Amino acid sequence: MQNPPPLVSVCIPVYLGAAHLRATIDSVFAQTFADFELVVIDDDSPDGTQAIAESYADPRIRYLRNARNLGAQGNWNRCLDEARGTYFKLLPQDDLLAADCLARQVAVLERDRDRSLAFVFGTRDFIDAAERRVLRRAAFGGRDRRIAAADLIASCIRKGTNLVGEPGNVLMRRELAARIGKFDGRYGYMIDLDYWFRALREGDAHYLAEPLSSFRISPGSWSVAIGRRQSEEFAAFARAYQSTPGYRIGRTDLALGIGVAKINAHLRQAVYWWLLRRGRTAA
Repeated sequence: MQNPPPLVSVCIPVYLGAAHLRATIDSVFAQTFADFELVVIDDDSPDGTQAIAESYADPRIRYLRNARNLGAQGNWNRCLDEARGTYFKLLPQDDLLAADCLARQVAVLERDRDRSLAFVFGTRDFIDAAERRVLRRAAFGGRDRRIAAADLIASCIRKGTNLVGEPGNVLMRRELAARIGKFDGRYGYMIDLDYWFRALREGDAHYLAEPLSSFRISPGSWSVAIGRRQSEEFAAFARAYQSTPGYRIGRTDLALGIGVAKINAHLRQAVYWWLLRRGRTAA
């Protein structure tokens, strides 16, 4: 007889994730909220990913291995297929959750009786390979609040970036995820922001001011090329949504956002070189 589904599914898509996977899994098992399943989906990694995932005896963890490499988009979508919980979180293999992340996000969605929220997100930290905090991003200030969908979309466009954050920073209903469909990789590094924009067609967002997740950056993962591609892909993404019915994106906001995205790309490159220099100094 199958156990009843958990309230939350946390899904970790992994490829060559052995370096930081244990820390990511440990951050999930350190949650003050216990009613979850942890699904680790290995995209046919040739490293020690399987051994790490299978070293945990906790019955809440499931390890699945793809028969062939599906790529990031395919593996993210398999996470959607495998989740059984009422709520769904996609947690990248290098990132961490604050100990009260699930408890606080679940509480918001449980209070949302009319299901008018698309998702809940919060402040996030950026950490380096050694888990030292590089910066904290409190995108909407120091107080918890509901943000209208149109306002959040406009803010992301004007700022030229993903203010919601990476998938680990977001919790949403699995039913909503099933309704809006699969992750779509046509905009490259905007794959998560594209998903948030599609979800915001269905409701508003709730922002929690306390840090809920940590996004790991390192010289090995944050390259100059990525910074350049992100600005190009943001421009294509923003133009596409301006022409999509239901999204009110003005010409001024579009032009401003594309310009800011280019500045953001240069800032990312500066951070990359700073991290590289700090890593060499520490070594």
